Amino acid sequence: MFKLNPIVKFFKKIIFLLVIILCEVSIAHEGHSHGPSVATSVSFDELGTLWRVREQQGFIIVDSSNDQGINFSKTINVNTELQKIATSGDAKPKITIGPEGNIYVTWTQKLSKPYTGYVWFARSKNHGKTFELPQIVHQDKSEITHSLDAINVNKDGRIFVAWVDKRDLEKAKLQNKEREYKGAALYYAVSENFGESFKIEKKIVDSSCECCRIALTNDSRGNVIAMWRQLYDGGIRDHAVAKIDLNDNIVVNRATFGGWKIDACPHHGPAISRGGDWGYHMAWFDGGDKAGLFYGRIDGDAWVSSPAKRFGNANFQAGHPSLLSINEKVYLAWKEINEAGNYIVLAISEDGGKNWLEVKTIKKTEGASDYPELIQFNKKAFLSWNTIKDGYQLMALE
Repeated sequence: MFKLNPIVKFFKKIIFLLVIILCEVSIAHEGHSHGPSVATSVSFDELGTLWRVREQQGFIIVDSSNDQGINFSKTINVNTELQKIATSGDAKPKITIGPEGNIYVTWTQKLSKPYTGYVWFARSKNHGKTFELPQIVHQDKSEITHSLDAINVNKDGRIFVAWVDKRDLEKAKLQNKEREYKGAALYYAVSENFGESFKIEKKIVDSSCECCRIALTNDSRGNVIAMWRQLYDGGIRDHAVAKIDLNDNIVVNRATFGGWKIDACPHHGPAISRGGDWGYHMAWFDGGDKAGLFYGRIDGDAWVSSPAKRFGNANFQAGHPSLLSINEKVYLAWKEINEAGNYIVLAISEDGGKNWLEVKTIKKTEGASDYPELIQFNKKAFLSWNTIKDGYQLMALE
């Protein structure tokens, strides 16, 4: 039998990986979709109804399921006017449920200039029957980057929306200091009246990565814990974690030390989940010589108290992780791509991330698919995944 020269095999592998990367990049820079979008976010309410948000032909649509994703209700349009909506790369509409039962949705509208946008918010106070008129979260209405929205609602119903913002870069340009300002910034706005209005936005940090999603969770008091990709000296793109308390006090710490130096947008944000009283679980992607998907723990104030553990097959672009912690059980899901299709891979720890069971591939599809999302209801874990070929899927993780 004819066998390929090892050099030929090597270059075939390189070409395959380049195709994957180019596909990811092209998806990450598209506008609103003219066909079906796979970008989907979901959340359970306290009764076990699954709420889903997507973009469809320039509109944010919401529907619900009472049988764990098998059948869905008629969709409801959230925005009343056609928009270009960010639905790919690390950007997608978000949905979450407040403790009072309100349904909250955020999304990024793409404006006419490249990489510019507004972050929108809408709420339903009648169990999804109707949504109120959407509002722009930030008071700054300049045609600049406001993008990659992330939303968190704490146990008391306080709404926290964060996004990537380039107003400070634009100020640096006006002062001829553009070379001194790297990346973008992270801003946030808070609503303490259940989404009726938002306070004027505040800045978390300068020199954030321009195109990677922001991960949010809460501590036991309801303060916000944020994780994102940050630009450090020498062009290094590692991750930072911040605590933003209820009085807007902010403490930022470096969380990863992979040392990935790249003058480009990775389109690859992290995941974070609160563990027990001891701290947090983190998952993230690093490139460079040691490219791969990694997991680590934050214990107390140490921030990086455990050595990073590698997961997944780096040759198959293992990344875009989702994390969920229920007591001492930790779920870590991610996406991989090879010649045969797209895969969702799952790892489970039963002792707070110290040790891990055998990693398993739990879903497969061909063609376009979203990144995995882990959610919970009544202390049970579920995997949410949307695909073009096989449709939407919700899988209970027993």
